[in-house]
Amino acid sequence: MRAWGMTDVGLKRRENQDTYAFETFGAPDTVVAVVCDGMGGVTGGQLASSLAVTTYMEQLHELAHVDMTVEQVREMQASCVDRANTVVYDRAQESAEYHGMGTTLVSAVVSPDMAVVCNVGDSRAYHIGAAGIRRVTRDHSVVEEMVESGEITREQARTHPNRNLITRALGPDRHILCDSFAVSMAEGDCLLLCTDGLTNTAEDEEILAIVRAERDGNAVLARLLELSKSRGAPDNVTAVLVRNDAEEVGRNG
Repeated sequence: MRAWGMTDVGLKRRENQDTYAFETFGAPDTVVAVVCDGMGGVTGGQLASSLAVTTYMEQLHELAHVDMTVEQVREMQASCVDRANTVVYDRAQESAEYHGMGTTLVSAVVSPDMAVVCNVGDSRAYHIGAAGIRRVTRDHSVVEEMVESGEITREQARTHPNRNLITRALGPDRHILCDSFAVSMAEGDCLLLCTDGLTNTAEDEEILAIVRAERDGNAVLARLLELSKSRGAPDNVTAVLVRNDAEEVGRNG
């Protein structure tokens, strides 16, 4: 199992409010990864995403054990999300400066035969395999609801003025629900976790082509960032790529 990560401030923002982490989990052939995109002002967004990632990983270390079933992983992820939400919510109540801050979250526990994914907000997970690229997660956003109701097309959603309005996030409310998905993994398959800074500037098929063109994960992420910047990169751009192969976990800060 191999994993790589990158984050970049982009071309328009002054601060990077995205945070990510990944590491081996339970066994050498399993990786856990989490990506968050903060909101709520400069200070609040940075703090919310950082708190969420740190708390999520700390809670996972407390709950994880070897030979977990898919359902046990789902329950563990839900507990990690709940704890991260509580920490962000409580911190937001301490100061008017942080009031209303929040963050998206997408996470995956990836083993050689299965990935269990959870998400809150509009940061996404994609599965990339022999059949092509498939979005695993569903955005919790205003435009996603408009697409599903038939009000707009998915192409129109990419440039809609309300495309940044999310309907679910960690932090604003005391309680939060995450969605959960189980994805079969074959040898050579990849899972990509990313913020909307990437998906608002890159088409799914372009992501697929880059992942297939490059064997090295660092090169994949560099090309994805280059593509986003070629289109203005108006937001922070963050991604973690996990590939199902027999090599050791790789890391790129």
